Amino acid sequence: MQLKKLGLIINPWAGIGGPAGLKGSDGSDTVEQALAAGIEPRSHKRVAVALTALKPFAEQLQILTFAGDMGEYLARELGFTVTVVGKAAGTRSSPEDSEQAAQAIRAAGADLIVFGGGDGTARNMVNALGDAFPVLGIPAGVKMHSACFAISPKAGGQVLTRLMSGELVDLHQREVRDIDEKSFREGRVSTRYYGELLVPEEGHFLQAVKNAGREVEALAVADIAADIIEEMAELDPETLYVFGPGSTTLAVLEELGAEGTLLGVDLWRGDKLLAKDVNALQVQQAIEDHRSQNKEAPVKIILTAIGGQGHLIGRGNQQLSPKVLQLVGRDHLLVVATKTKITELGGRPLLIDSGDAELDERWSGFIRVVTGYRDEILYPLSGDGSGEFSEETGGV
Repeated sequence: MQLKKLGLIINPWAGIGGPAGLKGSDGSDTVEQALAAGIEPRSHKRVAVALTALKPFAEQLQILTFAGDMGEYLARELGFTVTVVGKAAGTRSSPEDSEQAAQAIRAAGADLIVFGGGDGTARNMVNALGDAFPVLGIPAGVKMHSACFAISPKAGGQVLTRLMSGELVDLHQREVRDIDEKSFREGRVSTRYYGELLVPEEGHFLQAVKNAGREVEALAVADIAADIIEEMAELDPETLYVFGPGSTTLAVLEELGAEGTLLGVDLWRGDKLLAKDVNALQVQQAIEDHRSQNKEAPVKIILTAIGGQGHLIGRGNQQLSPKVLQLVGRDHLLVVATKTKITELGGRPLLIDSGDAELDERWSGFIRVVTGYRDEILYPLSGDGSGEFSEETGGV
């Protein structure tokens, strides 16, 4: 495949619910809540990272898209030749508009459709295109359990560059799954298979399907919790801890006697839970207030990776915004994961897709991972999927 006509579909509201701590962005009410909380849409910025890689080919490429913020504005801003093949039915685009855009763009002769969104937008592509037309997802949503997404916007740009250069890129059918957001907000993870999409795939640039379900290795998780609590006891008692989502991090809070949230971000200091299920702006404010009151006491973020995919930052924990990460610093991350979860990655690195490409690059490299009681390894963290753990790279 060599691209000449590239379809572009952007869900402008994808991912807006993540930093707001809303566990998703489905529904107009969720968008309104996120906007009211001061959260800015981010999908255009993430798609822009991928499309910027194609700017050297701008004279050879035609972008087929819908009017306005569904693709036209961004494509023109980046200097591409744009053909508008339709527009959203209302002032704010809907899932139905994404499906109609996909059908219109395909009918207009696109070679491939790039879409920016999350699992809901991937479902729209399944509905509109089936499994025989090539698409590539740029991750801009909150959940992104599906395997049709590049591991990051930058990685998506690398796949597109290879296609533009006429390099051999495999096409594979990849699974699309979505989660029941109502159940998700109530702390229950329930995913459903919706179909498959035909996706260009090259090496490590495409993410895997998320493994669902609560960690069953109870003893291993208990050992990790014991190690982290022992480490916490050795630090300043006024240290502020930001607990990311996940069953392993929740186990630490439960061992502390706190009722945390499985799928949200919680704050702990001293001997009590300060706040549950906070959004990005609340996390940032808490850190800034802590620093003003306790100049010597550090801030720590306790995180675990998504099983199967390996994403450490950027999937389901967008409450940890680039600003929050910069305030805390890489050296103050406490990463926890069972050996089973690490082994299931098959040598692939842990992944960071924070929304800030420079931060992702700076933070790439080996990172300490607690895998049990007084048991830890060094494992690669990558912003583009490069780097593998092996006997040659080593670990402790």
